[in-house]
Amino acid sequence: MELPAIVVIIPVGLIFLISGLIINLIQAIFYVLVRPLSKNIYRRLNKVVSELLWLETVWLFDWWAGIKVELHTDSETFHLMGKEHALLISNHRSDIDWLIGWVLAQRVGCLGSTRAIMKNVLKYLPVIGWSMWFSEYIFVKRRWAEDQSTLTSGYEKLKDFPIPFWLALFVEGTRFTQTKLLDAQKFAISKGLDIPRHVLLPRTKGLILAVKHMRPFVPAIYDVTIAIPKDCPPPSMLTILTGKSSMVKVHIKRHLMHELPETSDDIAHWCKEMFVAKDAFLDNYFSSGNFGTKEIQDIGRPKQSLIVMILWSCLLSMGAFGFLLWTRLFSTWQGIIVSAVFLLLVIVTMQILILFSQSEPNIESVPIKVLPQDSTKEILLKQ
Repeated sequence: MELPAIVVIIPVGLIFLISGLIINLIQAIFYVLVRPLSKNIYRRLNKVVSELLWLETVWLFDWWAGIKVELHTDSETFHLMGKEHALLISNHRSDIDWLIGWVLAQRVGCLGSTRAIMKNVLKYLPVIGWSMWFSEYIFVKRRWAEDQSTLTSGYEKLKDFPIPFWLALFVEGTRFTQTKLLDAQKFAISKGLDIPRHVLLPRTKGLILAVKHMRPFVPAIYDVTIAIPKDCPPPSMLTILTGKSSMVKVHIKRHLMHELPETSDDIAHWCKEMFVAKDAFLDNYFSSGNFGTKEIQDIGRPKQSLIVMILWSCLLSMGAFGFLLWTRLFSTWQGIIVSAVFLLLVIVTMQILILFSQSEPNIESVPIKVLPQDSTKEILLKQ
């Protein structure tokens, strides 16, 4: 890890980990004492508490790195965002797509009620993984025999959710890299499918299950397309911590859930066609610079995350100062060694969180040339 990143990680990591453990403790207390009495009250309380932690990552995105999100969608969809249950289907373009989703959710008031389908190992991550577990994220092992029942249970539990929620589902199953794109292209050629250029081939089992179980109580699917402009560095947790700015373009198209096909095969076909259109959309953007015809919505940069970060910083600084005065920790060699070990643990823990957010560390690859596409993408792009 570079020295500038370490300089930032020590204070930010201390605030994040200590405040996160406090939040985890509060969540655990609510889970044990409140949830058995009222699941709805627990969910409302957890929304507020989890936001006090997740807003710290939004602060890093908005105020420390100053990354801009340009949202393209129609006025009706923008008005409904945060006011209805929604299933989000997005391309998995970068290491921080989850954080981009949190930023958008924060803008429309449903940050604490966002949910996602995540790899099972992530729930064991200190602070953020534990917070997601208390917030009822759905964790899968990528073994369909086990995941089918996990997903079914997770979808059904959302049926009585008392406030608008977003559930993010990355149907590509993994984050986009050139290596994975090459594998997808080889598979597409072998099966006679449209050859993707900017997305991976969707895996539809989880979506089919989601549509069948959530159709009665989730009114819409948000078709989300994320793109990083060519002249901007791709953001990651490491670049954010070092304060490197960037831009992210997000396009959202709303589909009514009740208009989706009924059968499993038709739902799968609908999803595949949506990704063909998404690939065409991205191909057009990277070749012409045109990011669709939907208007740009003003999502601003609210001060909520800045205020929360300032409050956490002041509260924990005063607590640390009082603790040092009380223990006189730096007055002995033993205390200095304990403090150094603790700071090292903070750095190691933050490094682990950064590594888990990366798709393929140190990958060296180049864009891959593929065969020209037929007119299908052009037709879908115009729809």
